[in-house]
Amino acid sequence: MTSELPDLSACEQRALLASSRVSARELLEAHLDRVERVNPTLNAVVALDPSVAVQRAAAVDDARAKGQPLGPLAGLVTAHKDLAETADFPTTFGSPVFADNRPTSDNLLVARVKAAGAAAIGKTNTPEFGRGSHTFNPVYGTTLNPYDPTRTCGGSSGGAAVALRTGMVAIADGSDMGGSLRNPAGWNNIVGLRASPGVVPSVAPGPPWPRLGTEGPMGRTVDDLVLLLRVISAQTDADPLSRGMDLPTVLKPMDRPLRVAFSRNFGNLPVEPDVLAVLDRVPAMIEGLGWEVVEAAPDFSGAHEVFATLRGWLNATGMAARLGPKLTELKQTIQDEAATGGRVTAQEVADSLDHLRVLWLRAHRFFADFDLLIGPVSQVSPFPVDIEYPRVVAGQTMTSYIEWMMSCCYITVLGSPALSLPAGFTDAGLPVGMQLVGGPWQDLTVLRAAKTIETATGHGLVRPALLE
Repeated sequence: MTSELPDLSACEQRALLASSRVSARELLEAHLDRVERVNPTLNAVVALDPSVAVQRAAAVDDARAKGQPLGPLAGLVTAHKDLAETADFPTTFGSPVFADNRPTSDNLLVARVKAAGAAAIGKTNTPEFGRGSHTFNPVYGTTLNPYDPTRTCGGSSGGAAVALRTGMVAIADGSDMGGSLRNPAGWNNIVGLRASPGVVPSVAPGPPWPRLGTEGPMGRTVDDLVLLLRVISAQTDADPLSRGMDLPTVLKPMDRPLRVAFSRNFGNLPVEPDVLAVLDRVPAMIEGLGWEVVEAAPDFSGAHEVFATLRGWLNATGMAARLGPKLTELKQTIQDEAATGGRVTAQEVADSLDHLRVLWLRAHRFFADFDLLIGPVSQVSPFPVDIEYPRVVAGQTMTSYIEWMMSCCYITVLGSPALSLPAGFTDAGLPVGMQLVGGPWQDLTVLRAAKTIETATGHGLVRPALLE
């Protein structure tokens, strides 16, 4: 049974620990065996240091033996994205500039996961500074897709998604600005949530608003994701946007029919035929649940420009200002984006912020008529690892390294909660994700709907062949 432990959901592992049918040490050893087996091929877990996790697992077992209360994540194995600062492991941001960086403290999410009893074994790989949805960097190399190691795993939370899918960890954190959590979730057949702004608090430097980027939970199941979300979403006065989230003890599927808007392309985006072939099976599945399906999408006009302007401005005032002359040591796409952001004028920022308000108002009006919007997570299926990003999507030329990700970026600027859920597989056996989008602050509806669909389809149960 020990070798099969990593394949159990985090909630199942937690139940085994609570009933003393398995110890935290045994659970850790099983995960480390899995890391030894698959990580040399896929390169998802980096800065591996089992000694930290051994101490935490021992502390969990000792506390249980003494009858002491245990944290909600006690004994579960994890690894933190290499953008999150960690006192126990290096934090390189995937960049040679920070190859020797060893923080003296944990960021808020890491500290909460640690306090909840999880045993971290290292970090998960990410693109340099999380820029781009293809996980490779000069420090640790490239992370590969477990369903086809010749393909990308996505990014920037690619290492986290692969580690989860292959059972190297039970829970994992990611982060998302333009799809960095949702895209790798879709391409690795797992679940990832970009919650409403402020649900997962942030105390990182920079302006609290507009908040395009946020940290969030990832899991092999919706229940696993919620298990982590309960820990990381607690309200804090240190973040002016923090509002927390009132999650039930047990997440139940929807108990009423939903009115669902379905869109193959969010109105006007190019989407590759192999992705559309999978998505086109979704409406019939939704109707089979007794839910109403209508082809519709919000008015996304101006969303592309707003996202590009604000992202560039935040890069120029954040990363570029922080790195100074060292910016020239980063990959060229980051330098180019920082240069473009540096040319953004105050008027352009003001206009984008004004249009951001318009987009939010449109979302409110749209979701007055619909409980949920379902569409593509990604416009392409996982592409070959030897290209940096797709230059052409469905016959349309991409003008930048993020343009092919607009199916996620559009949702970012709406400010709506969005969840990536397994939707099925292409004819080539590559995972495709569906994006479940809720109205403003309707995170719980999104989660309950996702659990309902997850149970009905079973797509998330399909494991990579390399695990068999």
